[in-house]
Amino acid sequence: MTTIESTLQVPPPVADAPACVDETGAELKRGAFFNTIALLASNFRGVFTFLVARLLGPAALGTFAVAWAMTDFISKIGIFGLDNAITTFIARSQAIGDHARSRVLFRLAVLLALVQSAVTAAIVIAAIHLFGDQLRLPREMVSALAVVLCALPGIALYRVSTSISRGMKVMKHDIYSRGMTEPTATTLALLVALAIGFKNFAPEVAAIVGTAASGVVAVMLASRLFKHVPMRHGAVSFYREAQGLLSYAAPICAYQLLNTFILRLDVFMLGWFTGRAPGVTLATVGVYSAVVDIASGLRKVNQAFNAIFAPVVAGMTVTGDQERAAHTYARLAQWMLWILLPLVGAMVLSGGIILMIYGPAFRQGAAWLGIVGIACATTAFVSLGETVIMVQRPRLNLLNSSIACVVSVGANLWLIPRFGVMGAAFGILIPYVMQGVLRYFVLRFVFEWRNPWRSIRPPVLTAIVALIPALPCRLLLPGVAGQLTAGLIFLAIFGAGWLHHRRSNNLA
Repeated sequence: MTTIESTLQVPPPVADAPACVDETGAELKRGAFFNTIALLASNFRGVFTFLVARLLGPAALGTFAVAWAMTDFISKIGIFGLDNAITTFIARSQAIGDHARSRVLFRLAVLLALVQSAVTAAIVIAAIHLFGDQLRLPREMVSALAVVLCALPGIALYRVSTSISRGMKVMKHDIYSRGMTEPTATTLALLVALAIGFKNFAPEVAAIVGTAASGVVAVMLASRLFKHVPMRHGAVSFYREAQGLLSYAAPICAYQLLNTFILRLDVFMLGWFTGRAPGVTLATVGVYSAVVDIASGLRKVNQAFNAIFAPVVAGMTVTGDQERAAHTYARLAQWMLWILLPLVGAMVLSGGIILMIYGPAFRQGAAWLGIVGIACATTAFVSLGETVIMVQRPRLNLLNSSIACVVSVGANLWLIPRFGVMGAAFGILIPYVMQGVLRYFVLRFVFEWRNPWRSIRPPVLTAIVALIPALPCRLLLPGVAGQLTAGLIFLAIFGAGWLHHRRSNNLA
């Protein structure tokens, strides 16, 4: 079988490297701009979480959070890594001008993802009805899971179609599908369900409606990119294309499954240990899910850059331009830290104030928010390295994720029965740090990329300087006053450091 690598006609490296670096930087900024708008818009999904917490209470939010976490994990089986694989395949086809092949790949990926997700949902729902009583979970969680699994086809349509748009380096589609359509449809569906008196499974039904609407919009927008692309002349072997795509996606699916398992394991374990670990109840699981929902915003920072970084680095590596790819990676790493570090500082120093929006009962999660925030920022930052490895040696990501998964399971099984929810927070931080270390060694010793410390040093040192006066305020001043003062001091000093760095670079 002829693989995609053997069919590519690699053009010679571009001669004017400085001009290419500047052009790449502009391309990354444009893509990151549109992705940031999409992510800011998608944060309206927080309105849905807020309404569930306020109108139905922490216990209902905890039930939905566990069911949705399991659904997200199972969705990786149905999508089978096609969301990441199709971005690389289409970016490579576009890099060599084979636009007709990109159109074939678009149709093939959408069909495969939709069929696989529908079959996966049917099988798992049937298994739940047969063996649901044997699961050591509260009955309401099992019932909620059986309902929300119907969202799998919508999730698959959205993720694959959006990845296709990103492979074409079109980032603005996500603004309309996930940024605007999903939160609007989900929130309206929840309010309608509650208005007609349908409280049982109202959050789950709303999630199904929202993901379906988002998926339909995403596939419609992606299809417009191929509207004027002619059909490929000659016979096209869809079997061969599907075999090549699925073969490439298989290791990606495996490590995505492991990554999602690591990502959701804390919520899985808390649901499993409900009533059997210190302080773990449906209500505290609901508080913790709100903590995870807020901290997960830090992971979205990676999505703002990674969505454009993946097709860019795929195009660079297929032409052998490793030096420019390494420079681009170092540049994005610094940009991400300038965004992540002030957000993490705010969560660590002022977590109680942030959680008060959900109600007084949620303030108990302030310490959990600081730890989970650090964990989410860590995984957002090191995911850049995952993308670099994915487009060149995806099986190394599988190895890294396998090691981190074993560490995560062991940490959660040991910590949650002893420390309850706090144990879950640390149980998710440990494997993310492990993944970061492993990816650093791969980049340094396998790809021989230089250490990016010189690039990330300015934001790291600025955060340390800002923390020195902020931390005593947080420890010495009581309650809300201490949290507010510490957070404002940290953000003010960090902001001043960022302005100084920016002016220094402009002068240079």
